[in-house]
Amino acid sequence: MLEIVLEYLPVMIKDKIQQFILLNKKLKPEIEEIRLRSSKPLILKIGQDLELIDHIVKQQEILQTFEKICENSVYSYTRQICEGYITIKGGNRVGIVGSAVLDNGRVINLNYISSLNFRIARQKIGCSNSIIKSIIDEKTKNIDNTLIVSPPGCGKTTFLRDIIRNISNGIPDIGLKGKTVGVVDERGEIAAMYKGIPQNDIGIRTDVIDNMPKPEAMKILVRSMSPDVIACDEIGSAEDIKAIDYAVCSGVKGIFTAHGSDINQIKKNIELSKLLDRHIFEKIILLNPKRRGEAKCICL
Repeated sequence: MLEIVLEYLPVMIKDKIQQFILLNKKLKPEIEEIRLRSSKPLILKIGQDLELIDHIVKQQEILQTFEKICENSVYSYTRQICEGYITIKGGNRVGIVGSAVLDNGRVINLNYISSLNFRIARQKIGCSNSIIKSIIDEKTKNIDNTLIVSPPGCGKTTFLRDIIRNISNGIPDIGLKGKTVGVVDERGEIAAMYKGIPQNDIGIRTDVIDNMPKPEAMKILVRSMSPDVIACDEIGSAEDIKAIDYAVCSGVKGIFTAHGSDINQIKKNIELSKLLDRHIFEKIILLNPKRRGEAKCICL
């Protein structure tokens, strides 16, 4: 994925990063972010460390890069720009900040782009294998309504993506036939669609709606794509809960994520607690914030 990102960068910046990689070959797989700030040093995020590269980023390099990620058609990407990011090839995402253009208090564009943050996409195929059996009914092989919980940055989306892939493809070893999955990818982080093609592996029986608010997207998927399972990331608003209610009452199973360190924090969310009180969720998966990839499943 890093090679794809490098193709979007100006020659000088690309060369500086490649020189750094040659001198630090063991670090290449760990590069997570490439940050370009106007008139500031080029910075690479490697694990928890920030590496300053010997290059001061010019405003012209920011604009050149911005135009390339927009494929020289900034207007076509206005909605994503207003959301603060653009998804590019390989599922990589570019964070964008600058001077906001407002219309009645609503952001309608960004001018004078000042910083770009390339986040290198990485999939962890198989990260859900150890717990997937826990959310499948042993007799019926139906998927249990499941909520994945962890603090921000602990891998909820990565875990959800791999569960979607497993459910969509099926797992013959445990008798799970592939199911039709509808994915609500409001921020483009699950499937990472690029021109209608998912850049991440989300399975062969998966339909995706991206860049649309979760409540509307869930309703459209239920009405038009007849999913067995609906999946979406970071639920919590009153509108989200109404849409989940609609989907579940339509006979569709659901797998969702939410921020929190434990069940008690979820209960403190007024809207999510309504689903818990009504026993909508059958399983909760808690991700260990201290040991990424470690998960515990709780039956409700």
